[in-house]
Amino acid sequence: LLCTEEGTTCRCARGTSMPQYKLTYFNLRGRAEISRYLFAYSGKKYEDHRIEAADWPQIKPTIPFGKVPILEVDGVIIHQSLAIARYLARESGLAGQTPVEQALADAIVDTIDDFMTLFPWAEKNQDVRKRAFDDILTNKIPELLKDLDTFLGDKNWLVGKSVTWADFYWDVCSTTLLSCKPDLADKYPRLLALRDRVQALPAIAAWIQKRPKTVM
Repeated sequence: LLCTEEGTTCRCARGTSMPQYKLTYFNLRGRAEISRYLFAYSGKKYEDHRIEAADWPQIKPTIPFGKVPILEVDGVIIHQSLAIARYLARESGLAGQTPVEQALADAIVDTIDDFMTLFPWAEKNQDVRKRAFDDILTNKIPELLKDLDTFLGDKNWLVGKSVTWADFYWDVCSTTLLSCKPDLADKYPRLLALRDRVQALPAIAAWIQKRPKTVM
């Protein structure tokens, strides 16, 4: 085995190995899909542990802070979906090439996430849920799309000259939004083209093809 860590004791000599990853979430895309994209793109092996909703009441007390997703890294548990994704983005070189790019990518992700949290995803009353979704998709999303389109401009990627996790997050979230309103972004061909570029990345295309088909 060839060691390329010049001037240091190589990983193999130290007897260390790559981290063991276990991602736990429901059998949905949801708030874990951004991390699955990052794992797919980086090629890092992980356990994609999916729990059924019926089992959640028994599992919840065993989960720190009682929420999923969680990521276990060699037994250390990280909670909060964007903290997990940000960690994986840094580990995979997708956080941004400079501190400023990293801050911009974070800002775009947070902006999109702020919008996604407006939806009453857990609302059980279907009439209430539909009214809320219709209002958000009709009256609130145009401003977000306009701002994102302006930020993207004629660039290939949202931040810098290469893909970042911000591009992945746009694709993940817009996939869910478009399932609710297919013509949502018809006025913004540049944002749709960005989705196409993300989904054309070989590792992402392969993941989309093989991932379980879920409602969201």
